[in-house]
Amino acid sequence: MIIIRKIQKMQDFSRKARIKRQSIGLVPTMGALHEGHLSLIRQARKENDLVIVSIFVNPAQFGPKEDFRKYPRSLARDAQLCRKEKVDVIFHPDAKEMYALNHKTYVSVSGLSDCLCARSRPGHFKGVATVVAKLFNIVQPYVAYFGQKDAQQSVIIKRMAQDLNFALKIKVMPTVRHKDGLALSSRNAYLSKQQRKDAVVLSQALKFAELLIKGGLRDANRIIERMRQRIQRKNSAKIEYVSIVDLDELMPVKRITRDCLVALAVRVGETRLIDNIIVCPKN
Repeated sequence: MIIIRKIQKMQDFSRKARIKRQSIGLVPTMGALHEGHLSLIRQARKENDLVIVSIFVNPAQFGPKEDFRKYPRSLARDAQLCRKEKVDVIFHPDAKEMYALNHKTYVSVSGLSDCLCARSRPGHFKGVATVVAKLFNIVQPYVAYFGQKDAQQSVIIKRMAQDLNFALKIKVMPTVRHKDGLALSSRNAYLSKQQRKDAVVLSQALKFAELLIKGGLRDANRIIERMRQRIQRKNSAKIEYVSIVDLDELMPVKRITRDCLVALAVRVGETRLIDNIIVCPKN
């Protein structure tokens, strides 16, 4: 396994691989790797000749009051995990390498970047779309792998890749969870012991919504209200949003007649957590 820090060197590596007709699987990350990331890496390893993991804490997707400076960075540990999973390359540029001083071009996916998490994180998805577009251009993967936990991000990236004619496949893999249901996240490390217990209410509320829908309840507002009631029982939990939206445009649905995304964002203490599930109602 090698670590590449320069864009030109990464482009040269990928160009040579493509000449040899070697397929490249890309797993974009911000580091602090956990089992969720590793599940993506393993899928990429199964399906490609070469696996490239990008590790870049992207300043363009953090707001002024967000945790860019304290976001966990652990390259030595991440490299050890990647080596164990037989990753071929870690692409680990710094911010000056990815964003030159005169950088002025950003990618924005209209509509999809204005709802759900975007309401409290203005500009976040512009930063995400921009860095992912840059990674696609630099690494030139055949397939890129993302997690369902970041559902809005996945929808945005799929639309961007489609609209801008990127010649690659986007694969969205299932959310990986702890045994108690909490979705794996690098930000879970910020939780106190009690907050960690309280955070399980996110997945419990989602499961509760699924049961209500499978049981025949179709009024989205009623489902959302019952989810909110369940979450509010935890004193440390402050709801940012609970939404039920369609899978393509992320628009709120009033009555559930087809597959939908049930998504939420909740602050547990000072830590912002997100989670979601796709629910398929019975006919």
